[in-house]
Amino acid sequence: MNKLGFLLLAMGVTTVYSWNQAVKGENVMPLILAGVGGGLVLAIIMMFKKEWSPFLAPVYALMEGLFVGAVSAYYDFAAPGLPMQAVALTLIVALVMFLIYRYRIIRVTGRFRMVITIATAALGIFYLIQWITYLAMGSPIASFTNASTPLGIGFSILVVGLASFNLLLNFDTIEKGVEVRAAKYMEWYSAFGLLVTLVWLYLEILRLLSKLRD
Repeated sequence: MNKLGFLLLAMGVTTVYSWNQAVKGENVMPLILAGVGGGLVLAIIMMFKKEWSPFLAPVYALMEGLFVGAVSAYYDFAAPGLPMQAVALTLIVALVMFLIYRYRIIRVTGRFRMVITIATAALGIFYLIQWITYLAMGSPIASFTNASTPLGIGFSILVVGLASFNLLLNFDTIEKGVEVRAAKYMEWYSAFGLLVTLVWLYLEILRLLSKLRD
């Protein structure tokens, strides 16, 4: 939890910076690209070199903040107050999922982990294809997922649910790491994994609230 708090603080610094740049009317696209590209590279490296997490996780948090701040400012401009609502809901969902895990209302079995992991990977591939088709044709495939329609809202609710279930996997990884007395660097890696899920959950809740408001 201490490591997660430090990462959230680091992300908060660059989030505020990126937000302020967007509010000033500056071109924040370089910040978004740096945040997404740099964060993705660092995440891939840490997946294979977990022992580097104490050094790379804080840098990842800083890069992530650049992206989150710019995106949040965009949503706030379109619908004032929306990001703060998304932050509050993210914290509430995280707390609820922790209690669900703590009291074993949902147990993280091997099958459960496999299903959630496969579903998350499939969603990631879907988002990647959408992004590529958008760059290539100017319009993403299955654009209904971005629309403020019952189908689009339903899709966002499913994705928010999937992100929430990923929190259970994060909690289980942390608990098992404690049980087996994992190496100290796993604290940073686990905090990094939890940060990734929380940011994903926040962004998906932000999209859902935006669709509901429209």
